[in-house]
Amino acid sequence: MPTSTCSVVIGRGPVTPAQVVAVARHGGSVRIADDAIAEVSRTRAVIQALAEDPRPHYGVSTGFGALATRHIPTALRTQLQRSLIRSHAAGSGPPVEREVVRALMLLRLSTLATGRTGVRPVVLQTYADLLNAGITPIVHEYGSLGCSGDLAPLAHCALAVLGEGTVHDHRGEILPAADALAHAGITPVVLAEKEGLALINGTDGMLGMLVLALHDLDNLVTVADVTAAMSVEGLLGTDDVFAQDLQQLRPHPGQAASAANLRRLLAGSVIRESHRTHECTRVQDAYSLRCSPQVAGGARDTMAHARTVAGIELASAVDNPVVTPDGRVESNGNFHGAPIAYVLDFLAIVVADLASIAERRTDRFLDRARNNGLPAFLADDPGVDSGHMIAQYTQAAIVSELKRLAAPASVDSIPSSALQEDHVSMGWSSARKLRRAVDGLTRVLAVELLTAARGLELRAPLTPAPATAAVITALRAAGAPAPGPDRWLAPEIEIAVQLVARGGVVTAAESVTGPLN
Repeated sequence: MPTSTCSVVIGRGPVTPAQVVAVARHGGSVRIADDAIAEVSRTRAVIQALAEDPRPHYGVSTGFGALATRHIPTALRTQLQRSLIRSHAAGSGPPVEREVVRALMLLRLSTLATGRTGVRPVVLQTYADLLNAGITPIVHEYGSLGCSGDLAPLAHCALAVLGEGTVHDHRGEILPAADALAHAGITPVVLAEKEGLALINGTDGMLGMLVLALHDLDNLVTVADVTAAMSVEGLLGTDDVFAQDLQQLRPHPGQAASAANLRRLLAGSVIRESHRTHECTRVQDAYSLRCSPQVAGGARDTMAHARTVAGIELASAVDNPVVTPDGRVESNGNFHGAPIAYVLDFLAIVVADLASIAERRTDRFLDRARNNGLPAFLADDPGVDSGHMIAQYTQAAIVSELKRLAAPASVDSIPSSALQEDHVSMGWSSARKLRRAVDGLTRVLAVELLTAARGLELRAPLTPAPATAAVITALRAAGAPAPGPDRWLAPEIEIAVQLVARGGVVTAAESVTGPLN
């Protein structure tokens, strides 16, 4: 597991998206603030008083969901909590990614630290201990309906806290949770009243995946501007349409940011200047070139909305019932994942369209009728060589998949729990397909990068803009060879994928332009 020197303090307020990424993806450690422990202790006293009350209180001395009508005697309440976790840890399918589980655990710990859930401090500390020891419960692909939150994924995490189930240790090996906790010197928790519900009633899985996706898309939407600039340049398109005064006629902030990037990326291009004359007969470029900032800008604005939703969720205390600041214990519907599910689905649409326009730019490079003088398929010897013909097929296959992934999951409610939970969000499903979509967009942009770089180099002796030239240099330094006869393309595509995903494309461009939007 990647490790980080970052240590995140979990207090009563929200964690930041950067802290989520640090702990989830880079193995950052966590520490619980003293003020959080004090508030958790205070509200636990409220739950303890209700536990001693002869009258039934939901989640404290009753069953759950459709079984909430049964009053549970004190002697059976430890069994009640344990049974809740065991029965809800009912996921199936392959394990989800470690970073997703760590994000889920961190966000549940953050909610517990608000003091609104009524758990004991030992529960928080045990979650922190698992994160710090690199112990990651195995959570399965299927099981969450997104309401009441991510029940099954959270239950699999809670099961590990009890010393049951299976986990990955810090080396990534699978072993029983009891053994992993023992090796790390962590004592399993015996849950008390209310604590089982507090560990599983949350939207932490879908929220964690939203935060991670937004982090990745911040990079990819800028990469999309870089590859668009390279395609405009390599296809002898015009940058006049990106002028600031034209963009201000339709003042969407994302569009303005994208167009500004394109202007800076194309500055100083000898290739562009070579056809900036009255003899150039092309009046307008194709939409995939001319409208790049409108599409990438709309993506940015959608991401801004999703970031607002994520920020609100990070500042939320999701549980049912919840302990209010004035000491009331109230049932509520805050566990419903609809607000997150909607933006997860919206982002999947954005990802599909960013990939779609990139694929269209790539396709123009390969068609002699549209690439303004380049060889067919950018092949070294067309007919003998196929060039990037099949690389575009790979792009097209991914784009087609992304269109299917753009179909919203959030409209597909299905009733459960004997119709007590009769409208669910499917937010976990929205998040899972968005993760696949983000990976697909990364690969589509990587193929455009390879193709545009090849097209620009085939314009020699004309030279590209300093910024796009720096990106080509980074691509070649990473191991993707210059134009030549056909070769095995799959490893070359993977080199480009890694350069895109790890920020190398943006870093190379910014070495010339300075920070891009």
